[in-house]
Amino acid sequence: MSLLVIGSVAFDAIETPFGKTDKIIGGAATYISMASSYLTKDINLVAVVGDDFPSEHIQLLQRMGVDTEGLQIKNGEKSFFWSGRYSNDMNSRDTLVTELNVLGSFDPIIPDNYQNCEYLMLGNLSPQVQISVIERLKNKPKLIAMDTMNFWMDVAMDDLSKALKLVDILIINDEEARQLSGEYSLKKASKIIRNMGPRYLIIKKGEHGALLFYDEQVFFAPALPLEEVFDPTGAGDTFAGGFIGYLASTGKVDFENMKRAIIYGSALASFCVEKFGTERLIGLKEEEINVRLKEFVGLSSVELNLD
Repeated sequence: MSLLVIGSVAFDAIETPFGKTDKIIGGAATYISMASSYLTKDINLVAVVGDDFPSEHIQLLQRMGVDTEGLQIKNGEKSFFWSGRYSNDMNSRDTLVTELNVLGSFDPIIPDNYQNCEYLMLGNLSPQVQISVIERLKNKPKLIAMDTMNFWMDVAMDDLSKALKLVDILIINDEEARQLSGEYSLKKASKIIRNMGPRYLIIKKGEHGALLFYDEQVFFAPALPLEEVFDPTGAGDTFAGGFIGYLASTGKVDFENMKRAIIYGSALASFCVEKFGTERLIGLKEEEINVRLKEFVGLSSVELNLD
């Protein structure tokens, strides 16, 4: 089943208690595409970079099965760049540098052979860009998933409200859910947010797992306890890539299948944090992924005799 990924392909510079990097490859669409490539084929990417972006990384995406016809390369311009420093507990970070560069004027052009996508993953971008992507598709996808962040709630709430009416799934973290809904209780927040448009809501809680809400049903998936977390950057996007990639691979859109998709997304995200940037997402073996999936199943599997 074809998957269309929209988002940023970019440079990051990261500092954590375990070390720091110079400019490395990042961006929401990069993590989403890489993660989903382990679960499904026919992945199409729409993003923008400057001519400073290394061609070898584009070739890497292609080798991983990602079609990059929709990746715009702007001559004479620079790629999006973000730099951040994480606190000792890795749960909070300070943004040091944000340079929008080509992303500031990104106009997503959908190639003709991407038009019949069945699954659409809208990475964190301006809500107006996300809306334009949906409007430019000639046929409505089977499923539209979307990510957003606090910044857009602060500066573009009207556009964000319009975007929410057009999507099936919203994927955000607990802080964002509380800001968007005005409710501290995540269960109450989920009802308010789903009344804004999306039928399904996923609330990510970092090292504390993820929640899936639909109608009156709730599913919780734990996070895998890891001995060392080197870099949380991209973990949420990797989660989203694994989630949407699994759904695209099965072609089934229902609550039960989304529960399985969350486990796949969580498993891939657990690899992402083990090294800086995208390094750990390159060259994963099927056996590695399966072992990690079994660990997740073991975390939440229990037998109870209630007779």
